[in-house]
Amino acid sequence: MRVLVLCTANQCRSPMAEVILRDRLSEMGVEAEVASAGRMVGDQPASGGAVEVMAARGLDLSEHRSRTCAKDDLRQADLVLCMAREHLRDAALAHPDAFGRIFTLKELVRRGTAIGPRPASQDIAEWLSRAHHGRTHAGLLGSSEADDVGDPMGGSEEDYREAAELIDGLLGRVVSLMWPASNVDRPATPRRA
Repeated sequence: MRVLVLCTANQCRSPMAEVILRDRLSEMGVEAEVASAGRMVGDQPASGGAVEVMAARGLDLSEHRSRTCAKDDLRQADLVLCMAREHLRDAALAHPDAFGRIFTLKELVRRGTAIGPRPASQDIAEWLSRAHHGRTHAGLLGSSEADDVGDPMGGSEEDYREAAELIDGLLGRVVSLMWPASNVDRPATPRRA
């Protein structure tokens, strides 16, 4: 399973989500490759606020270097989690065939909650297809608090802490929906059409 997390600069939201999700899945014994990227030119360190907030949670972002999302990242990912609609739109334009695997984090929680946790008999690609059902590109125009995780870049320590708590809570819901405890023993190998 490959998960890609996207934001703007790959310096705060997506790296925080990357290490939180990797840690959660590792604790559950779920084999997954989790990476993050952004739209801007890479090779920048994680923001100081992100490093500090993650360190307080026992997670290390001190060696993180931002990277720019490439088409191959999108092609190879089984799931792309975006911090905002703008990242989803960019990803869907760069790789239109991947639209059914690209969601904002909030959107996947909302849609996943509506369809319910993934049954043990269903692979992840099928569950994501159900979550994707009925989505349109037009429905993701503009920005929306319903879909966007605010960017703490340049904000206070409290802004970073709030963003981390929100991301952690949303990822907790994604994990409980996609990998319910009863499914962890079953390989969740995604199938691509």
